[in-house]
Amino acid sequence: MKNIINVSIGGRSFTLDEEAYNRLNEYLEHYRAKLSVPELQKGEVMEDIERRIAELFADETSGGTRVVSLPLVEKVAATLGMPDGSAEGFESGGRAQASQPRKLYRDPDMKAIGGVCSGLSHYLDVDLTVIRVFALIALILGSAGFWIYVILWIAVPLADTPAKKCDMYGIPPTAENMSRFARNDYKKR
Repeated sequence: MKNIINVSIGGRSFTLDEEAYNRLNEYLEHYRAKLSVPELQKGEVMEDIERRIAELFADETSGGTRVVSLPLVEKVAATLGMPDGSAEGFESGGRAQASQPRKLYRDPDMKAIGGVCSGLSHYLDVDLTVIRVFALIALILGSAGFWIYVILWIAVPLADTPAKKCDMYGIPPTAENMSRFARNDYKKR
């Protein structure tokens, strides 16, 4: 008979068997130790990684009715990897770096006013200068350009976490990629 433990991960409730719980704790402690960001940012990165783990657990457990087992924890840990890109001690089956669909966010790192143009340039994969020139032309030619910009500024969310920045660039939100954004280490265009 196995013991089970109810835990909250990323704001969601999950039931883990004892082995899975111990392995997840080991992974998170090891991840935190390998994180090379200032101490003030470690909390934010750890929250992001826990939210991502919760998303992956929810996808696999179909509504939270199943107990999270050791193989699932190892699969999630292998998918996310470590901040330095290694899989140290975990299976490396799910570590594909294939690109994924980009999501539209406002970019806080390359913004001039509200980050709408830089977010659109990432989403459309078009040079930022081209988007800004079109926005300026639309603004000069009529007030519709101004209102479109304002509406996008209000409606499009800000990429304020490393996971959202990964989605904005169309890269998987792995531990390595999220830690790059936390360190502001990602190559900007």
